[in-house]
Amino acid sequence: MSIWIFFKIIGSLALLIYGMKAMSEALQKMAGSQLRHILGTMTKNRFTGMFTGMFVTAAVQSSSATTVMTVSFVNAGLLTLAQAISVIMGANIGTTLTAWIMSLGFSFNFMDAVFPAFIVGILLIYTRRHRYVGDFLFGIAFMFFSLALLSQTGNEMDLGHNKQLIGFFSTFDTGSYATIIVFLLIGTLLTCILQSSAALMAITMMLCSSGVLPIYLGIALVMGENIGTTATANLAALGANTQARRAALAHLVFNVFGVVWVLCVFYPFVNTVCSFVGYDPSSQRLDPARLAVVLAAFHTAFNVCNTAILIWLIPQIEKTVCKIIKPKNKENEDEFRLRYIGGDTIMKTPELSVLEAQKEIQLFAERTQRMFGFVRELLNTDNDAAFNKLFSRIEKYEGISDNMEIEIAKYLDKVSDAHLSDETKAKIRAMLREISEIESIGDSCYNIARTISRKERGKEDFTERQYEHLHQMFELTDDSLTQMNVLLSGRKDKLDANRSFNIENEINNYRNQLRSQNINDVNAHEYTYAIGTMYMDIISECEKLGDYVINVVEARMGTRQKDA
Repeated sequence: MSIWIFFKIIGSLALLIYGMKAMSEALQKMAGSQLRHILGTMTKNRFTGMFTGMFVTAAVQSSSATTVMTVSFVNAGLLTLAQAISVIMGANIGTTLTAWIMSLGFSFNFMDAVFPAFIVGILLIYTRRHRYVGDFLFGIAFMFFSLALLSQTGNEMDLGHNKQLIGFFSTFDTGSYATIIVFLLIGTLLTCILQSSAALMAITMMLCSSGVLPIYLGIALVMGENIGTTATANLAALGANTQARRAALAHLVFNVFGVVWVLCVFYPFVNTVCSFVGYDPSSQRLDPARLAVVLAAFHTAFNVCNTAILIWLIPQIEKTVCKIIKPKNKENEDEFRLRYIGGDTIMKTPELSVLEAQKEIQLFAERTQRMFGFVRELLNTDNDAAFNKLFSRIEKYEGISDNMEIEIAKYLDKVSDAHLSDETKAKIRAMLREISEIESIGDSCYNIARTISRKERGKEDFTERQYEHLHQMFELTDDSLTQMNVLLSGRKDKLDANRSFNIENEINNYRNQLRSQNINDVNAHEYTYAIGTMYMDIISECEKLGDYVINVVEARMGTRQKDA
């Protein structure tokens, strides 16, 4: 084989992988957030979960995208482990559509249709309005172009008459289970290296349709591809939480179980699939189009039969992966750690990365409200040792707040480098504003704690009535934080921000009332000017905190209200 033909094969595979990636990402962008909502809501039982996985995978033409999405959802707490397993089963069936599309590429010559598709695609890309349709056309055109190149290269190499290659594969006994297992392992290894089962499927189809590779060995490679393709989800789960790693492992368990039972009935199973397609495995007659269809049919039969068996055993699979992957030690909330965006592997799907960042922002906001709870507790703490311990904890949370803002912003900056839809770009801008305002809430909490500490070090204390007013203001402020967290955790189209704006008005009115009353009380010598200043510092900081909350709400809802 000349170096030119070698580069032609490698280049064709590169075009195929790029075409599949471009087509999948274009479909995801056209679908927008709808696929994520479908995946998050239509998984009430194992059957709806399976059909949802099938639909999403068929829609985006990538089982890797669906499984990474599913792992992300488990990581974010949007799917249970059992729901995720059913979705992954459906994804395995949905991905077989790719094999059927590829078999068309080997059955028909699409070369004449490819170039018009490129022209239409580039025109649509420059129209902006239909650029995702253009991206999709470009992707699918590249895919068929690469398949045509592979088929053409196979013909140029005249593989069917290559005695050395035929002699090499003929040394393997197709009737031996040892040979089948060797080729299965080769398929697994190559898929892990290429990170694309589609590329190896294309090579397998080319070799089988040229008559070089016996169909039994080709099918063994396809079985190996099913195991190798699980590497993507497991890599995506490396930086994720325990449940997400279990979901990724369930994908591996599902495919390994399928390979094991098919190996037990390998020859009868393959012969049955061949008979459905109308192909005789023992025949010496070469039928390239039929052989590509046999591989696609086996891929579908394997995943459908495996799902039909294992869908009833989801609880058992769940127990198995839970035993293999033990839960980590309970997370210390006082330690800085990003829970949802720790791994860069999920960056492969930028639209999903935004969801992960949103979940991290929710956690950020929850931690900030917890910090405010410590501030409220600090006001009522008289014991010096307990006071100092609690104040140190608030200081630590202020550091966590600063770190979370920086790390989430870095992550969003990485995501924004990818080719994103306008909707996703707008979400990232809103999220950057959210984290900046949430960090300011943390600063306000720390400022209130410092004022309380300053009062504690002094000789004077607040009056009983001042304490009542402070508790009332703290209650209103905590209500605003609670409502902010409700808005951050729900779907925007189902949320109402009016409650947040009403609370903000109450805080502003109460601040104004207390400011006037404070001036009168100081003039009436109810308490000293110094204690009145510290008292109003806390009240004013609560009002500022409420403003930051409103800024977060506006960023979340995509609105901007006039300052109260």
